[in-house]
Amino acid sequence: MQAAALDGARAEAEVLFVGKEGGGPSVPQEETEALMLARAQAGLSVVRLKGGDPFVFGRGGEEALALREAGIPYEVVPGITAGVAASAYAGIPVTHRGLASAVAFVTGHTRAADAQDTVSEGTGGAGETVRGAARDEEGPAETDLDWPALAAFPGTLVFYMGVRQLPQIAQSLIAAGRSAEEPVAIVERGTLPDQRTVTGTLQSIAKLAQQEEVRAPSITVVGPVAGLAEQLEWRAGGLRYPLSGRTVAVTRARAQASGLARKLEELGATVVQAPVIRTEPLAGPHRTSHGTTSSASPARTRSRSCSRASRRRPAPRRYSPMARPPPRLPRSPARAALH
Repeated sequence: MQAAALDGARAEAEVLFVGKEGGGPSVPQEETEALMLARAQAGLSVVRLKGGDPFVFGRGGEEALALREAGIPYEVVPGITAGVAASAYAGIPVTHRGLASAVAFVTGHTRAADAQDTVSEGTGGAGETVRGAARDEEGPAETDLDWPALAAFPGTLVFYMGVRQLPQIAQSLIAAGRSAEEPVAIVERGTLPDQRTVTGTLQSIAKLAQQEEVRAPSITVVGPVAGLAEQLEWRAGGLRYPLSGRTVAVTRARAQASGLARKLEELGATVVQAPVIRTEPLAGPHRTSHGTTSSASPARTRSRSCSRASRRRPAPRRYSPMARPPPRLPRSPARAALH
């Protein structure tokens, strides 16, 4: 998930990472739920931020059940799951008239996967945290996938967390009757600036993924619609994304960097926010005319207001009722014309 997703958080908010990274450090699901319960029971507002949709391979249902059992009210904000979002960003419609009238989202982890790997291979496409079917520390292993049913499925198959298991997935589908020439597309880091797509067939995709060094987060699309990737690809091209493939470091304070970072990302750049300064208010009143200020912003505000005030017309003079008003001079033709 991109750091920009946290731009809406208040400066004093507590931000805790509880994500899961395949083959790397991760926070156990039980600990995540315990943190949510503890903070909510302490009277705090808790945001469990996920990429994609929290109820699609996101373990949102488990967390909602834990909250319900503890009597804590909650709200679910649905999102776009990576299987749809990353595919669309790669120009692949998961359904298409005449090609696919159905779509199935499948976990790429199976019981045959590494039993020690109890987390996903990362995030799915648009930063979606997902978990496979490997054995939990205290729970039984989930059943293997029904390969004959998947091979016979009349539509698109979208595999999450399947990079390391790709050879097994392809071989299992072919052995169960799926055509070896079926188009396949892998979308790596979908929707992010450095997204890329690798295409092939069920027969060749595992070797191609190894050659291209495909890494998680990735999704794998199997079906005729995967063959539309090259025709419908819409993100490539220097005119639309002139900064594609470039990484830009923004050193402004985070509160001031969001706008610039957003514009750079819209141009295709990968933005790394590395703030080297921080503005904090000073104690006491701000003096801007002949003194100091806590940041450039108040000074700019005061200088603009002074500038606007200096351009205003002077207020009309007011005379006391006891004072005699100045004599009115007769208008000359030139003065009358000016009025």
